[in-house]
Amino acid sequence: MAYRLILLGSDEIALEAFAAVRVQAGIEIVAVYSQPDRPAGRGQEVQANPVAAWARAQALPLRQPEKLTAADALALQVLQVDLGVVMAYGQILRQDFLDATRLGFINFHGSLLPALRGATPVEAALALNLPVTGVSLQQVVRQLDAGPLHATASLPVATGEARAALRARLGLLAGTMVPATLPAILAGTSHPQPQDEAKVSFSRRLTRADAVLDFCQSAEVIASRIRALAGWPGSTFDLRGTVIKIGSAQAEGDAGRGVAGEIISADRSGVRIACGSGILRVIDLQRPGGKMLPAAEFLSGFPLVSGEVLPSLAMPPLVSEQPFPRAPKA
Repeated sequence: MAYRLILLGSDEIALEAFAAVRVQAGIEIVAVYSQPDRPAGRGQEVQANPVAAWARAQALPLRQPEKLTAADALALQVLQVDLGVVMAYGQILRQDFLDATRLGFINFHGSLLPALRGATPVEAALALNLPVTGVSLQQVVRQLDAGPLHATASLPVATGEARAALRARLGLLAGTMVPATLPAILAGTSHPQPQDEAKVSFSRRLTRADAVLDFCQSAEVIASRIRALAGWPGSTFDLRGTVIKIGSAQAEGDAGRGVAGEIISADRSGVRIACGSGILRVIDLQRPGGKMLPAAEFLSGFPLVSGEVLPSLAMPPLVSEQPFPRAPKA
């Protein structure tokens, strides 16, 4: 008799783990829960998220409630679900939903818990310039990412690694954890260990307001944040009323040159901006409505002048020792 499982996820990072679960012996996926199809891209065409698209391609039963309700909990009871497997789903699971499966729910989380609980652990790890991060497999409880741990796996963060690359590697790592952990969980022989509450930290959802840069900070801090927020919301600065987006940048060690935010030079090798300490060399830039371009191409159509001082704006913290207040989705 097969174990009856459901999968809950919406982001590409979950695909490797879900694919690994599906091919385990004695497993039947009776439903996949994912966020509803939504408008996306410049044309705002309605699109499926990566997990929903995968479920359809695999001909798996797909459910996309806008919000989980008591009816969803009842559906799990009718399906006689043994276990739910979660990664980057995007909704808080109701208690009646958690109680509706025989073995509860397990969640793959993209940090080494108890560090960086919350919505953006990968981005937070990059912003903090952590040398090592990883994936934690926890038993789900109602308190945010506070459940006991079945397993953890770590990996080093590569020098200069940005968000997309690190997320992809963490997704692969989660997939490798499945065959080593799932059989014992299903057999009831895995004994999850409590998290150390003295070492808890929290990440939060990103908003458009996170794109601003404070050049009074060190070049290393700013470069780390740019890597963390690459894509959306990105990192931007204002120049003569035009918001310029940075695609990639590196910290350089030059010190004592210019005031914070001053453009030291702008040539085909990059735009160098003085920071609180060090120099930020911006490698790729984008104008509103344009494409992300290497500095040489960008500057040919939008010259930047040495000596101009870019405004510095306080960068909202991405990590806290206390839970962040709940905010609406951006």
